[in-house]
Amino acid sequence: MSKCQDEIEAKIARVKRDLMELGWIHPGSLSKQKRSRGGEYHQLSYRHGGKGHTKYVRPEDVPEVMQELENYRRFRELTRKWVELEIESAKLRRDGGKSKRNSTGKKQGRTR
Repeated sequence: MSKCQDEIEAKIARVKRDLMELGWIHPGSLSKQKRSRGGEYHQLSYRHGGKGHTKYVRPEDVPEVMQELENYRRFRELTRKWVELEIESAKLRRDGGKSKRNSTGKKQGRTR
């Protein structure tokens, strides 16, 4: 394995470790809603399984839900990074990081 490949593998390992440390996750967003007769409440909105969902959130649960939403945002960020690293790793494994180009700078391909 090349030095670059080793670095990518180390980054992937860090991403996996960070994913394991996230804790509870939940997609969506939390918003404050006003009642028609006064007062406010929190509402969790999210999409899952192709359907939209909204849930009332008790005031004492708001900090926990906010943490779950932040953890989900971080989960998405980490999985995006993991995929990018895996693509980069695959390129290095398959062609040593070099594109197959001829002396004119054009990609070599099959002739018909």
